[in-house]
Amino acid sequence: MANESNPGSTSRPRSLAEALDPSSGLRQPCRRPADLQRDLFEDGPRRRRWSCSFPWPQERVRLRCCWETGATGVSPYSRVLVQLARFRTYHVWVDLSVVTREAVLEAVAECDRVGRGRFLEEYGFDPARRYFLVHEGVYYDSKAIVGVAHRYVTGRALSADEFSGGRLTVGRLLERLGFEVVVDEPASPRRRMVELLGALRTAGSADRPVRHQPITLLWAMGRAANRRPRLVPWQDARFELSDLMREYGQPDSRLTPEFPVLALARTELWELQGHVGDVPAAHGNPVPWLDEQNPNCGLAVWAYELFASSEAARVEAVAALGGRFFGGSVPEGLLARVGVRPGRGGAVARGSESVELYWSLCLTVEAAEARGDHDRTTRSAREQPVRSAAAVRAVLIRSGGRCENPLCSGQPDDVNQNGDPILEVDHVQDRGQWGRDHPIQMIALCPNCHAVKTRGRTREQLRALLLLEARARHSAWARQA
Repeated sequence: MANESNPGSTSRPRSLAEALDPSSGLRQPCRRPADLQRDLFEDGPRRRRWSCSFPWPQERVRLRCCWETGATGVSPYSRVLVQLARFRTYHVWVDLSVVTREAVLEAVAECDRVGRGRFLEEYGFDPARRYFLVHEGVYYDSKAIVGVAHRYVTGRALSADEFSGGRLTVGRLLERLGFEVVVDEPASPRRRMVELLGALRTAGSADRPVRHQPITLLWAMGRAANRRPRLVPWQDARFELSDLMREYGQPDSRLTPEFPVLALARTELWELQGHVGDVPAAHGNPVPWLDEQNPNCGLAVWAYELFASSEAARVEAVAALGGRFFGGSVPEGLLARVGVRPGRGGAVARGSESVELYWSLCLTVEAAEARGDHDRTTRSAREQPVRSAAAVRAVLIRSGGRCENPLCSGQPDDVNQNGDPILEVDHVQDRGQWGRDHPIQMIALCPNCHAVKTRGRTREQLRALLLLEARARHSAWARQA
């Protein structure tokens, strides 16, 4: 390696770390070391600029150096100030273009597997302050994810001081790869809910708005308040909604339950699952498509969990819908029909104490992960990973005593000998195979759904659905904590 006593050496460093070693100088990284030596050392102390590419195939790095302290111009790559022997100022840009979508997904999976705190600590990143990657409803620290994704392409994770986490670097890269990047952490679920209800686009006049969407939302809210399955097949939903619209809609409105089911799917409040192809427009004649596809419809997970766990959120939503669509208040008969009774709570309503307890248990689980407790094994008939009692309890609290499969169609009404609902808390990614022992990938299932998930012919499709559901429910409760 070249050093101060051997200025003519042209050997190339074996890694970026070696190239940036202050004792080695920086003559090696260029393709023509003699030219760089002349430019930087023989032309005197006048301001110069020079840039080159490092030669290592797995570390595509550009270097631009400036004699004395001149500005180096604007670059889409991050700047890291490196003081080296015999140089004044250097800025190094790490080329992030090598990061692929698959590598980002690998980094996301690793974060899910080990937990956010452990992930950030292991790789030396601070929590994101402004820019977040949103994947399947979960918020991730965008800079940390990209830094670790670099490892899945080149074999080396980037450190936090090697690149910027700004909008023009990490944000632009992730958006180019098809991911969603948001500025600042999400608004509270209640504020988000109020904003979305206020933005509903409806037909009719200002003094006689069509009520199809609010009736549909109240129907879904009642399902959440009573912890009934979140998603309902279209063929079942259409009859329930038609009856409600016939009795509580505007007298001159046509019975078109297909309209709110499809119109709401364009908002963040609602989901359609189990269909093939694009969702048609609500206007026109979408009924043949709905009859053929029979998609499952219902509230988005975050909205379902908000209405299930917070009576205050239900009261606020009912007041907002009543004032805008029902001339001041929602009819008591409609609230009774759908199972929403502000002031008295749902059958299994959960308040802020349950949310706080859930989050406290999750923190207990994550503290145990940080200590390495979840890496231990226990011996019974065979050696297997330990299981966290706190994680199991947290999932049962989150479930509200009901099966968390959004398509559950047959939870027993009976209880066990302790008077508790008959539920199995299951690791979607098998704990025996070292799946993470955390509520983010655990779910409460009734015996029927647990049997399908374990032995059913459609178990792989159900596991994929349950993993998304567990992640989204955990995220919804975490945001309320």
